[in-house]
Amino acid sequence: MTAMDSRVPGGRAGSAGMVRLPWALLTVAFALLVAMVALSVGQEELFDTVFFGLLFTSLAVTGAFVAARQPSNPIGWIFCGLGVWVGFTETWEAFAYNDLPTAELGQWVVHWRWVVDLSLYAVVFLLFPTGRLLTPRWRWALLLLVPALLAGVPGQGLNADNPDNPLRVDSAVVQVLYWIGMFFLLAALIAAVVCVGIRYRRASGIERLQLKQLVLAGGVALPILVLAAAFYYESVVLQVATVLALLLLPVAAGLAILRYRLYDIDVVINRALVYGSLTATLAAAYLGSVLLLQLALSGFTEGSALAVAAATLAVAALFGPVRGRIQAVVDRRFFRRKYDAARTLDAFGVRLRDEVDLDALKGELRAVVADTMQPAHVSLWLREEPV
Repeated sequence: MTAMDSRVPGGRAGSAGMVRLPWALLTVAFALLVAMVALSVGQEELFDTVFFGLLFTSLAVTGAFVAARQPSNPIGWIFCGLGVWVGFTETWEAFAYNDLPTAELGQWVVHWRWVVDLSLYAVVFLLFPTGRLLTPRWRWALLLLVPALLAGVPGQGLNADNPDNPLRVDSAVVQVLYWIGMFFLLAALIAAVVCVGIRYRRASGIERLQLKQLVLAGGVALPILVLAAAFYYESVVLQVATVLALLLLPVAAGLAILRYRLYDIDVVINRALVYGSLTATLAAAYLGSVLLLQLALSGFTEGSALAVAAATLAVAALFGPVRGRIQAVVDRRFFRRKYDAARTLDAFGVRLRDEVDLDALKGELRAVVADTMQPAHVSLWLREEPV
Protein backbone atom coordinates (compact mmCIF):
# COMPACT_ATOMS: atom_id res chain seq x y z
CA MET A 1 0.00 0.00 0.00
CA THR A 2 2.84 2.36 0.74
CA ALA A 3 4.50 1.64 -2.59
CA MET A 4 1.23 2.26 -4.41
CA ASP A 5 0.74 5.63 -2.69
CA SER A 6 4.26 6.71 -3.59
CA ARG A 7 3.58 6.08 -7.28
CA VAL A 8 0.22 7.89 -7.44
CA PRO A 9 0.50 11.62 -8.10
CA GLY A 10 -1.37 13.57 -5.49
CA GLY A 11 -1.72 10.53 -3.25
CA ARG A 12 -1.78 10.65 0.53
CA ALA A 13 1.67 12.17 0.83
CA GLY A 14 0.76 14.95 -1.59
CA SER A 15 -2.60 15.57 0.09
CA ALA A 16 -1.01 15.73 3.54
CA GLY A 17 1.54 18.19 2.22
CA MET A 18 -1.18 20.42 0.81
CA VAL A 19 -3.00 20.35 4.14
CA ARG A 20 0.15 21.24 6.10
CA LEU A 21 1.34 24.01 3.76
CA PRO A 22 -1.34 26.62 4.78
CA TRP A 23 -0.46 26.15 8.46
CA ALA A 24 3.24 26.45 7.63
CA LEU A 25 2.56 29.75 5.87
CA LEU A 26 0.47 30.88 8.84
CA THR A 27 3.39 30.03 11.16
CA VAL A 28 5.67 32.15 8.97
CA ALA A 29 3.17 35.02 9.19
CA PHE A 30 3.08 34.84 13.00
CA ALA A 31 6.88 34.74 13.11
CA LEU A 32 6.96 37.87 10.93
CA LEU A 33 4.44 39.49 13.29
CA VAL A 34 6.72 38.85 16.27
CA ALA A 35 9.73 40.20 14.39
CA MET A 36 7.86 43.28 13.15
CA VAL A 37 6.55 44.14 16.61
CA ALA A 38 10.01 43.68 18.15
CA LEU A 39 11.57 45.99 15.56
CA SER A 40 8.80 48.60 15.48
CA VAL A 41 7.48 49.10 19.02
CA GLY A 42 8.78 52.38 20.39
CA GLN A 43 10.20 53.34 16.99
CA GLU A 44 6.94 54.29 15.24
CA GLU A 45 3.39 55.13 16.24
CA LEU A 46 1.83 52.19 18.08
CA PHE A 47 -1.28 52.49 15.92
CA ASP A 48 0.69 51.77 12.72
CA THR A 49 2.27 48.68 14.28
CA VAL A 50 -1.12 47.35 15.42
CA PHE A 51 -2.76 48.27 12.10
CA PHE A 52 -0.37 46.45 9.80
CA GLY A 53 0.10 43.56 12.22
CA LEU A 54 -3.65 42.91 12.33
CA LEU A 55 -3.91 43.34 8.57
CA PHE A 56 -1.43 40.73 7.46
CA THR A 57 -2.21 38.22 10.21
CA SER A 58 -5.94 38.38 9.39
CA LEU A 59 -5.11 37.73 5.74
CA ALA A 60 -2.89 34.79 6.67
CA VAL A 61 -5.41 33.29 9.12
CA THR A 62 -8.28 33.59 6.64
CA GLY A 63 -6.16 32.16 3.84
CA ALA A 64 -4.92 29.25 5.96
CA PHE A 65 -8.41 28.13 6.96
CA VAL A 66 -9.76 28.41 3.41
CA ALA A 67 -6.74 26.73 1.78
CA ALA A 68 -6.70 23.87 4.32
CA ARG A 69 -10.38 23.10 3.82
CA GLN A 70 -10.65 23.90 0.11
CA PRO A 71 -7.15 23.51 -1.37
CA SER A 72 -8.52 23.58 -4.92
CA ASN A 73 -9.84 27.11 -4.42
CA PRO A 74 -7.03 29.59 -5.24
CA ILE A 75 -8.58 32.35 -3.13
CA GLY A 76 -7.29 30.77 0.09
CA TRP A 77 -3.76 30.56 -1.32
CA ILE A 78 -3.95 34.17 -2.51
CA PHE A 79 -4.90 35.37 0.98
CA CYS A 80 -2.16 33.20 2.51
CA GLY A 81 0.46 34.55 0.14
CA LEU A 82 -0.74 38.13 0.55
CA GLY A 83 -0.51 37.84 4.34
CA VAL A 84 3.06 36.54 4.21
CA TRP A 85 4.01 39.11 1.54
CA VAL A 86 2.67 42.07 3.55
CA GLY A 87 4.22 40.72 6.76
CA PHE A 88 7.61 40.24 5.10
CA THR A 89 7.68 43.75 3.60
CA GLU A 90 6.49 45.39 6.83
CA THR A 91 9.21 43.58 8.79
CA TRP A 92 11.78 44.54 6.17
CA GLU A 93 10.69 48.18 6.36
CA ALA A 94 11.17 48.07 10.15
CA PHE A 95 14.89 47.43 9.54
CA ALA A 96 15.22 51.20 9.08
CA TYR A 97 14.26 51.83 12.72
CA ASN A 98 17.23 49.77 13.90
CA ASP A 99 19.87 50.65 11.28
CA LEU A 100 19.88 47.11 9.88
CA PRO A 101 21.28 46.27 6.43
CA THR A 102 19.07 46.74 3.30
CA ALA A 103 16.69 48.97 5.28
CA GLU A 104 16.37 51.50 2.44
CA LEU A 105 15.56 48.71 0.01
CA GLY A 106 12.78 47.51 2.32
CA GLN A 107 11.31 51.01 2.47
CA TRP A 108 11.44 51.17 -1.32
CA VAL A 109 9.54 47.87 -1.68
CA VAL A 110 6.79 49.11 0.65
CA HIS A 111 6.56 52.23 -1.53
CA TRP A 112 5.20 50.21 -4.51
CA ARG A 113 3.78 47.17 -2.69
CA TRP A 114 0.22 48.49 -2.78
CA VAL A 115 0.12 48.02 -6.57
CA VAL A 116 0.63 44.28 -6.04
CA ASP A 117 -1.83 44.20 -3.13
CA LEU A 118 -4.65 45.81 -5.12
CA SER A 119 -3.95 43.53 -8.09
CA LEU A 120 -4.35 40.47 -5.88
CA TYR A 121 -7.61 41.84 -4.46
CA ALA A 122 -8.86 42.26 -8.03
CA VAL A 123 -8.03 38.59 -8.70
CA VAL A 124 -9.96 37.56 -5.57
CA PHE A 125 -13.07 39.48 -6.68
CA LEU A 126 -12.86 37.98 -10.18
CA LEU A 127 -12.66 34.44 -8.81
CA PHE A 128 -15.00 34.73 -5.82
CA PRO A 129 -16.53 32.47 -4.53
CA THR A 130 -15.90 29.40 -6.66
CA GLY A 131 -12.22 30.04 -7.44
CA ARG A 132 -13.03 30.13 -11.16
CA LEU A 133 -13.80 32.93 -13.58
CA LEU A 134 -17.46 33.64 -14.29
CA THR A 135 -16.86 32.43 -17.87
CA PRO A 136 -13.64 31.87 -19.84
CA ARG A 137 -14.35 35.15 -21.65
CA TRP A 138 -13.49 37.02 -18.43
CA ARG A 139 -9.80 36.20 -18.92
CA TRP A 140 -9.45 39.67 -20.41
CA ALA A 141 -10.03 41.13 -16.94
CA LEU A 142 -7.11 39.11 -15.56
CA LEU A 143 -4.96 40.16 -18.53
CA LEU A 144 -5.52 43.82 -17.58
CA LEU A 145 -3.36 43.17 -14.52
CA VAL A 146 -0.32 42.32 -16.65
CA PRO A 147 0.28 45.91 -17.90
CA ALA A 148 -0.95 47.20 -14.53
CA LEU A 149 1.94 45.42 -12.79
CA LEU A 150 4.55 45.79 -15.54
CA ALA A 151 3.97 49.54 -15.76
CA GLY A 152 2.60 50.35 -12.30
CA VAL A 153 5.37 48.78 -10.19
CA PRO A 154 8.32 50.58 -11.89
CA GLY A 155 6.20 53.71 -12.35
CA GLN A 156 5.49 53.87 -8.61
CA GLY A 157 8.86 52.44 -7.57
CA LEU A 158 10.81 55.10 -9.46
CA ASN A 159 8.33 57.92 -8.85
CA ALA A 160 10.07 61.16 -7.87
CA ASP A 161 7.01 62.62 -6.07
CA ASN A 162 8.06 60.89 -2.84
CA PRO A 163 11.26 62.54 -1.50
CA ASP A 164 11.94 59.50 0.70
CA ASN A 165 12.13 57.18 -2.30
CA PRO A 166 15.83 56.12 -2.50
CA LEU A 167 15.47 55.08 -6.18
CA ARG A 168 13.41 58.00 -7.45
CA VAL A 169 13.98 59.11 -11.02
CA ASP A 170 12.72 62.48 -12.22
CA SER A 171 11.67 61.45 -15.72
CA ALA A 172 8.63 61.83 -17.95
CA VAL A 173 8.94 58.17 -18.87
CA VAL A 174 8.44 57.17 -15.23
CA GLN A 175 5.34 59.36 -15.03
CA VAL A 176 3.93 57.80 -18.20
CA LEU A 177 4.57 54.31 -16.82
CA TYR A 178 2.85 55.24 -13.57
CA TRP A 179 -0.32 56.53 -15.24
CA ILE A 180 -0.45 53.59 -17.64
CA GLY A 181 -0.22 51.22 -14.69
CA MET A 182 -2.90 53.11 -12.76
CA PHE A 183 -5.22 53.11 -15.78
CA PHE A 184 -5.03 49.35 -16.22
CA LEU A 185 -5.21 48.69 -12.47
CA LEU A 186 -8.34 50.83 -12.13
CA ALA A 187 -9.86 49.11 -15.18
CA ALA A 188 -9.16 45.68 -13.63
CA LEU A 189 -10.71 46.71 -10.29
CA ILE A 190 -13.82 48.07 -12.01
CA ALA A 191 -14.08 44.88 -14.07
CA ALA A 192 -13.80 42.81 -10.88
CA VAL A 193 -16.61 44.76 -9.20
CA VAL A 194 -18.79 44.42 -12.31
CA CYS A 195 -18.03 40.68 -12.36
CA VAL A 196 -19.25 40.35 -8.75
CA GLY A 197 -22.44 42.19 -9.70
CA ILE A 198 -23.10 39.93 -12.69
CA ARG A 199 -22.41 36.82 -10.60
CA TYR A 200 -24.83 38.04 -7.97
CA ARG A 201 -27.56 38.67 -10.54
CA ARG A 202 -27.16 35.18 -12.02
CA ALA A 203 -26.51 33.25 -8.80
CA SER A 204 -28.99 31.39 -6.66
CA GLY A 205 -28.93 29.36 -3.47
CA ILE A 206 -25.63 29.07 -1.59
CA GLU A 207 -23.60 31.06 -4.12
CA ARG A 208 -26.00 34.00 -3.90
CA LEU A 209 -25.66 34.04 -0.12
CA GLN A 210 -21.87 33.95 -0.43
CA LEU A 211 -21.90 36.89 -2.84
CA LYS A 212 -24.36 38.74 -0.64
CA GLN A 213 -21.93 38.49 2.28
CA LEU A 214 -19.07 39.92 0.21
CA VAL A 215 -21.27 42.69 -1.19
CA LEU A 216 -22.37 43.62 2.34
CA ALA A 217 -18.74 43.81 3.51
CA GLY A 218 -17.79 45.87 0.47
CA GLY A 219 -20.74 48.18 0.97
CA VAL A 220 -19.64 48.87 4.55
CA ALA A 221 -15.94 49.23 3.70
CA LEU A 222 -16.17 51.34 0.54
CA PRO A 223 -17.49 54.62 2.04
CA ILE A 224 -15.02 54.33 4.92
CA LEU A 225 -12.08 53.85 2.53
CA VAL A 226 -13.25 56.78 0.39
CA LEU A 227 -13.29 59.03 3.47
CA ALA A 228 -9.92 57.65 4.57
CA ALA A 229 -8.36 58.59 1.23
CA ALA A 230 -9.02 62.25 2.03
CA PHE A 231 -9.08 62.53 5.85
CA TYR A 232 -7.19 59.50 7.21
CA TYR A 233 -4.63 61.45 9.26
CA GLU A 234 -7.17 63.94 10.62
CA SER A 235 -9.29 61.58 12.72
CA VAL A 236 -8.39 58.74 15.06
CA VAL A 237 -11.91 57.38 14.72
CA LEU A 238 -11.51 57.24 10.94
CA GLN A 239 -8.16 55.48 11.30
CA VAL A 240 -9.72 52.79 13.49
CA ALA A 241 -12.67 52.48 11.09
CA THR A 242 -10.24 52.09 8.19
CA VAL A 243 -8.46 49.22 9.93
CA LEU A 244 -11.77 47.47 10.60
CA ALA A 245 -12.89 48.03 6.99
CA LEU A 246 -9.69 46.53 5.59
CA LEU A 247 -10.01 43.55 7.94
CA LEU A 248 -13.67 43.08 7.05
CA LEU A 249 -13.16 42.23 3.38
CA PRO A 250 -10.87 39.17 3.70
CA VAL A 251 -12.67 37.89 6.80
CA ALA A 252 -16.09 38.17 5.13
CA ALA A 253 -14.77 36.49 1.98
CA GLY A 254 -13.23 33.64 3.99
CA LEU A 255 -16.35 33.05 6.07
CA ALA A 256 -18.49 33.07 2.92
CA ILE A 257 -16.28 30.49 1.18
CA LEU A 258 -16.33 28.29 4.29
CA ARG A 259 -20.11 28.87 4.50
CA TYR A 260 -19.94 29.76 8.18
CA ARG A 261 -23.37 30.94 9.42
CA LEU A 262 -24.18 31.76 5.82
CA TYR A 263 -27.94 31.70 6.32
CA ASP A 264 -27.66 34.46 8.92
CA ILE A 265 -26.56 36.99 6.30
CA ASP A 266 -30.13 38.23 5.68
CA VAL A 267 -30.48 38.87 9.41
CA VAL A 268 -27.19 40.82 9.41
CA ILE A 269 -28.28 42.92 6.43
CA ASN A 270 -31.66 43.56 8.04
CA ARG A 271 -30.07 44.68 11.30
CA ALA A 272 -27.49 46.83 9.49
CA LEU A 273 -30.21 48.64 7.54
CA VAL A 274 -32.42 49.10 10.58
CA TYR A 275 -29.81 50.27 13.07
CA GLY A 276 -27.89 52.32 10.52
CA SER A 277 -31.06 54.21 9.61
CA LEU A 278 -32.05 54.41 13.27
CA THR A 279 -28.70 55.89 14.28
CA ALA A 280 -28.82 58.51 11.52
CA THR A 281 -32.43 59.44 12.35
CA LEU A 282 -31.88 59.73 16.09
CA ALA A 283 -28.64 61.67 15.62
CA ALA A 284 -30.42 64.17 13.37
CA ALA A 285 -33.32 64.41 15.84
CA TYR A 286 -30.92 64.93 18.75
CA LEU A 287 -28.94 67.71 17.06
CA GLY A 288 -32.10 69.39 15.84
CA SER A 289 -33.69 69.19 19.30
CA VAL A 290 -30.63 70.64 21.00
CA LEU A 291 -30.52 73.61 18.62
CA LEU A 292 -34.25 74.30 18.84
CA LEU A 293 -34.35 73.97 22.64
CA GLN A 294 -31.35 76.24 23.04
CA LEU A 295 -33.14 78.89 21.00
CA ALA A 296 -36.42 78.39 22.87
CA LEU A 297 -34.84 78.39 26.34
CA SER A 298 -32.24 81.06 25.75
CA GLY A 299 -34.34 83.66 27.61
CA PHE A 300 -34.91 81.44 30.64
CA THR A 301 -31.60 79.75 31.29
CA GLU A 302 -27.94 80.24 30.67
CA GLY A 303 -25.97 77.53 28.93
CA SER A 304 -27.16 74.44 27.16
CA ALA A 305 -27.34 71.84 29.94
CA LEU A 306 -31.15 71.91 30.09
CA ALA A 307 -31.47 71.72 26.31
CA VAL A 308 -29.08 68.75 26.11
CA ALA A 309 -30.91 66.91 28.91
CA ALA A 310 -34.33 67.50 27.31
CA ALA A 311 -33.06 66.40 23.89
CA THR A 312 -31.53 63.25 25.39
CA LEU A 313 -34.82 62.31 27.08
CA ALA A 314 -36.75 62.98 23.88
CA VAL A 315 -34.43 60.80 21.80
CA ALA A 316 -34.61 58.02 24.40
CA ALA A 317 -38.42 58.14 24.23
CA LEU A 318 -38.33 58.03 20.43
CA PHE A 319 -36.02 54.98 20.25
CA GLY A 320 -38.70 52.28 20.45
CA PRO A 321 -41.34 53.82 18.14
CA VAL A 322 -38.79 54.95 15.53
CA ARG A 323 -37.09 51.55 15.54
CA GLY A 324 -40.44 49.80 15.00
CA ARG A 325 -41.36 52.12 12.13
CA ILE A 326 -37.97 51.73 10.43
CA GLN A 327 -38.09 47.94 10.88
CA ALA A 328 -41.48 47.84 9.17
CA VAL A 329 -40.25 50.01 6.28
CA VAL A 330 -37.11 47.90 5.79
CA ASP A 331 -39.06 44.64 5.88
CA ARG A 332 -41.66 45.95 3.46
CA ARG A 333 -39.11 47.43 1.04
CA PHE A 334 -36.17 44.98 1.12
CA PHE A 335 -37.57 41.76 2.60
CA ARG A 336 -41.01 41.77 0.99
CA ARG A 337 -41.44 37.99 0.86
CA LYS A 338 -40.72 37.56 4.58
CA TYR A 339 -42.86 40.60 5.39
CA ASP A 340 -45.83 39.19 3.45
CA ALA A 341 -45.30 35.75 5.03
CA ALA A 342 -45.35 37.27 8.52
CA ARG A 343 -48.55 39.18 7.75
CA THR A 344 -50.15 36.05 6.33
CA LEU A 345 -49.30 34.06 9.47
CA ASP A 346 -50.65 36.82 11.71
CA ALA A 347 -53.89 36.97 9.75
CA PHE A 348 -54.19 33.17 9.86
CA GLY A 349 -53.72 33.21 13.64
CA VAL A 350 -56.61 35.67 13.96
CA ARG A 351 -58.91 33.55 11.75
CA LEU A 352 -57.87 30.36 13.56
CA ARG A 353 -59.45 31.57 16.80
CA ASP A 354 -62.89 31.82 15.17
CA GLU A 355 -62.78 28.88 12.72
CA VAL A 356 -64.82 25.79 13.73
CA ASP A 357 -65.20 24.03 10.36
CA LEU A 358 -62.42 21.41 10.13
CA ASP A 359 -62.54 21.17 6.32
CA ALA A 360 -62.27 24.95 5.94
CA LEU A 361 -59.43 24.98 8.48
CA LYS A 362 -57.51 22.33 6.52
CA GLY A 363 -57.94 24.29 3.30
CA GLU A 364 -56.73 27.52 4.91
CA LEU A 365 -53.77 25.78 6.53
CA ARG A 366 -52.61 24.32 3.22
CA ALA A 367 -53.00 27.73 1.57
CA VAL A 368 -50.97 29.48 4.28
CA VAL A 369 -48.17 26.90 4.11
CA ALA A 370 -48.08 27.20 0.32
CA ASP A 371 -47.93 31.02 0.48
CA THR A 372 -45.31 31.31 3.21
CA MET A 373 -43.06 28.27 2.72
CA GLN A 374 -43.69 27.79 -1.03
CA PRO A 375 -43.09 24.02 -1.02
CA ALA A 376 -43.38 21.90 -4.15
CA HIS A 377 -46.26 19.95 -2.63
CA VAL A 378 -48.50 20.29 0.43
CA SER A 379 -50.46 17.49 2.07
CA LEU A 380 -52.16 17.33 5.48
CA TRP A 381 -52.69 14.19 7.51
CA LEU A 382 -54.90 14.16 10.60
CA ARG A 383 -54.91 11.21 12.96
CA GLU A 384 -58.35 9.97 13.81
CA GLU A 385 -59.11 9.31 17.44
CA PRO A 386 -59.81 5.61 18.13
CA VAL A 387 -63.42 4.86 18.84
